Amino acid sequence: MCDALLIKKYFEGLKNRPKRYLSITVKWTAVTAIFIFILFTIFSLVTYKISTNMLVRSERDNLEKTLNEVTQKLSMQDQELTIQNSTQALKAASSNKNNSDTLESSMMHLNPLISELSQPSLSVYIFNPSNKVIFQTNKKIIPFTPTLKKQVSIKTLDNISGYLVVNPVISQKTNRLIGYVQIFYELTSFYEIRQKLILTLIILELAGIVLSVLLGYALAAYFLRPVRKMADTVNAIKAEPQLDIRIPNLKAKDELTYLADAFNNMLDRMQKFIDSQQQFVEDVSHELRTPVAIIEGHLKLLNRWGKDDPSVLEESLAASLQEISRMKTLVQEMLDLSRVEQVSLTQINELTDVEEVTVQTFSNFKLLYPDFSFIMDNDLPKNLKIKMFRNHFEQMLIILLDNAVKYSMNRKEIHLTLSSSNNQLEIAIQDFGEGISEDDLEKIFNRFYRVDKARSRFKGGNGLGLSIAQQLAENYGGKISADSVLGKGTIFYVMFPIVSTN
Repeated sequence: MCDALLIKKYFEGLKNRPKRYLSITVKWTAVTAIFIFILFTIFSLVTYKISTNMLVRSERDNLEKTLNEVTQKLSMQDQELTIQNSTQALKAASSNKNNSDTLESSMMHLNPLISELSQPSLSVYIFNPSNKVIFQTNKKIIPFTPTLKKQVSIKTLDNISGYLVVNPVISQKTNRLIGYVQIFYELTSFYEIRQKLILTLIILELAGIVLSVLLGYALAAYFLRPVRKMADTVNAIKAEPQLDIRIPNLKAKDELTYLADAFNNMLDRMQKFIDSQQQFVEDVSHELRTPVAIIEGHLKLLNRWGKDDPSVLEESLAASLQEISRMKTLVQEMLDLSRVEQVSLTQINELTDVEEVTVQTFSNFKLLYPDFSFIMDNDLPKNLKIKMFRNHFEQMLIILLDNAVKYSMNRKEIHLTLSSSNNQLEIAIQDFGEGISEDDLEKIFNRFYRVDKARSRFKGGNGLGLSIAQQLAENYGGKISADSVLGKGTIFYVMFPIVSTN
């Protein structure tokens, strides 16, 4: 029973163990080596075939040339071939003036053809019509079979292969058979050359494979270096998600560089979302702590003795309801800010008619705040458009106009100016309120920052409106800035690239 459990656990361990993946570098090297091997093999086979065919053709052409020359010289005779007339015929073209008829003298003055016939690899035999050998350049005995037409074959004699050619000699004068020529040409040198060629091709192929492996590995290591860097970056982030590391800048301007840049952009977006969520949790926790504490204090007061005092009960309930309302507003604004930071791809490519949305929003504020004087200067061309989701553009304008109304003082006047220059849209919203100091001006776009916290809370502000407006503008390639004079008022500037004026 125990053995069965051990075996079962062993096979479960084999099934669950992590799979080992073959490196791309190894795959690339193997594929390169196989490709080079096949290429070299084809090249070697083609080279071998062409070279051997050329050698065989060359040897046969030389043999045919020698045979034709010997046959032609012998065919000049009008009698049956003998030792004397055969020798005379073979040396007929010689410039030697010695006319001695003795066999010894004739053999001493053989012309270059005879010298060629005497090479070790070539054996020439001349037969008379009676099949008797009358001339030979080699002592080897080779079987002879008479024939009336030229015959060429490859024979192996005494373990030596070669061409065996038999050709009848027909007299050009009498047109009668006067003898035969038989030539045996050894192919030993050809086989030696072929063997050396095969050995050379094998060495070249092995060298090519070794070089291809080294080159393939080097190229794979070079081209896959960015991939390894990406893998190292991913593993580092996997081990420590908070690490702010990116793939180093790649000098090569190729597809892998583009992939690395896209990967870094993806990491930036992911890090931005993570930071946003963490910031969201931290901000909500921080901002909700005060209203929760206030509500808790009132409830404890009521629980102890305040519920028996109508004035205390009324005051505590009113304060708690006010804090709950503020909490609802705060949560809604935080959700809005969180959504703004994650603009979808479909929204980011939408176009908005600036004048149409601005005029509509401006008119709405005139109806909401009849005691305010709203003035708009519009210098925009017709149908000017920017790349921004309509609802987001309207939300940004509402935040800025509401902020201007909220912090206006005695002079309840709001100016809104629309203009364009250098393919840029500029929106200016000016109020004549309390203004912002230089120290506070740098922080007004921070989350939950309020210039006067007591005054802002009274006005219902949580310090998120300007953060949302700035985030909206930056998501679509725009920017927001502000100028202010304490006690005189504030101007907010919004800049956007113009996409179309059609």
